[in-house]
This record gives sequence, structure tokens and C-alpha cells, in this order.
Amino acid sequence: MVVNTLGRYFARRFVIASLGVFFGLFVLLVFVDYVDLLRRAGGLAVSAFYVAQASFCRVPQLLERLLPFCILIGGMTCYLALSRSLELVVARAAGLSAWEFISPALWSAIAIGIFATTVFNPLSAHMQERAKQMEAEMFGENTGGLQDANGFWMNQVSPDGQAIINAARSQQQGAVLTGITVFRFEPDFQFKDRIEAREAVLEPGHWLLKNVRRYTMDGAPVDQDTLELPTSLTLAQVRNSFATPESVSFWQLPTYIKSSENSGFATAGYRLQYHKLLAKPFLLAAMVMLAASVSLRFFRFGGVQKMVLSGVAAGFLLYILSKVTEDLSKAELMHPLAAAWLPVCVGGLAGFLALLYQEDG
Repeated sequence: MVVNTLGRYFARRFVIASLGVFFGLFVLLVFVDYVDLLRRAGGLAVSAFYVAQASFCRVPQLLERLLPFCILIGGMTCYLALSRSLELVVARAAGLSAWEFISPALWSAIAIGIFATTVFNPLSAHMQERAKQMEAEMFGENTGGLQDANGFWMNQVSPDGQAIINAARSQQQGAVLTGITVFRFEPDFQFKDRIEAREAVLEPGHWLLKNVRRYTMDGAPVDQDTLELPTSLTLAQVRNSFATPESVSFWQLPTYIKSSENSGFATAGYRLQYHKLLAKPFLLAAMVMLAASVSLRFFRFGGVQKMVLSGVAAGFLLYILSKVTEDLSKAELMHPLAAAWLPVCVGGLAGFLALLYQEDG
């Protein structure tokens, strides 16, 4: 069924419907993000084309998270259209079962998932880093809402004493930090000074701070163009501290996991992201099962609105389950393997049992 003419036809209809939803969301998100960036960049010497480029680079990572819903809505759209045109009725009359209708879409969803994991994920990670650079160039110190919720913290100890570094944003996976605040202490743990800088670049043996202002206990603030802050940290160690799992591509994650373990850093976030990417093809297949379970009945029987709403509700509940397991895994209350694969198993079994009841009693 997968390789014959009818199977290729069903697969093509499913892929076209899913890609239509995907590109529709892409255009909508780019437009909304572009308007928001234009509003925030009002009064700055930035061209509209440059803002559009930044919006274009920001959207792929969000679309990667919405891909399962694109498959769900695309699957429902495909099968409802086939039912409305009575093509499914003709196929059933020819002796084909529902499982034969679904198999081309299942294999297509798995192929899309493999492409999303191996190609689209590295591309979206690269574009997200590019978007951060462009936003830093556009807004400079007036980044406002561009700051991460909690920032990034790091503690380093050197012969000169201790330094606690806070960065509002990270670029190039930790090699460049912006929105810097450094608290420095003497070797006897007495407070030395506080340093604020616009940017910090990691160079061999030191951080190069730019646009610096130093605050001490017994003097006025001192402004400096640059300041070197000694460090023994390597680029790999800094990346383990400042790189978020979403900014690391699929092919780099095993290296990050291994280096984090060797450096004593927590690896739950990286492991969860790695297993989520491995499970993505099967998650998309589970979405096809859910879509088919609510859209294969005869169109003339009515109740189309209820079917669509039930499919959307099932996808929403599955999303909530994935977020709960993700938070439990990041809190190290659940193994990353279980957190990544539990939503896949629940969604796939729910769709399979619903289809089994509808088609085979």
C-alpha cells in the first residue's frame, strides 16, 4: 500500500496538507514577530529589511515546537477532505481497510520527523544564534524584553580571588555574553568591586569586557573602554554553563552531554533534548494516529465540528503532558528517556485504540 499508486496518492495528499499548515503558520508567525520587532525598534536607526531578517531567523525554532500540531491539523484536513470527496468510501468499497489508509501517512510523518531532527533542527539552532546577534546589534543595551527570564550565572575562582558572573543573554553558545554584571571578591572572600559591562568575549586566559563601569566601596564609579577579567575556563566549559539545550544542534548534543558529565555539570536538559529529537519521528506518527481516529468516519454522518474539536483537544492534552514530563525531567524527578518517550507512547496508544475500536469493533 505504501509504494503502489494509491498509497503514493494518499501520502502526497497528506504531505501537501501538512506543508500547507506549516507554511501558513510560518507566514503568520513571521508577520506577527515582524510587527512586534518594528514596534520595539521604533526610533532606532534600523532598516525595516534588517528587522525582517531578524524575524525570519527567530521563527524556525518556534515552528520546530509546533511541528507536531502541523502534522495533527494536516492529517485531519487530509482525511476530512478525502472523506468529503467520497474517496475513502470508494477505497473501502475496493476492500481497503483504515490501516491501509493510514500507513502512507505514517511513513510520511516518520520521514518528515527524520528530516526535522537531522536537518531542520541544526538549521533552526544556527538561525536562532544569528537572531540573537542581530537583536544585540539592533537594541544594544536597551534590549528590554530580549533578556532571558533568569539570566545565566557562573562562578569562577582564580589566584586573584573569586568572581561571580551574571549575563542577561548568551550568544555563540556562551562565547559572547551581553548584559554583564560581575561581583569580584578578594582571596580572603572580602568584597572587592562590582563591574557592569555591555559585552564580554571569551579569549584565551581571560574575558574581554567592553564598555565597562566599575563600582567600589570607597570611590566613585570608573568608566573604562575595556577590561580583562582573568579566567581559567575553557570554551567547552563556558558552553556547558551558558548554552541552552535548544540552541545546540542534534549532531552536537552527544558531545555536549559527554563534556558536561566530565565537567560535573547537570546533563538533564541536554539528555532530554536529545531524546526528544530522537522521538520526534514517532511523535509525528502518533499525531497521525490521533488525526485519523477523529477524521475517518463518513462525512455525511455529520458531527465534523465535534471531530475536529476532539482532535485539537487531544493534541492540546498531549502537549500539556509533554510539558509536565519536561519540567519533571529538568527538575531531575523523571529520567529524560521516560520524559521524552511517554507522550509518544500515550499519543500513539490512544490513537491506535480509538482506531481499533472504530474499525474493528
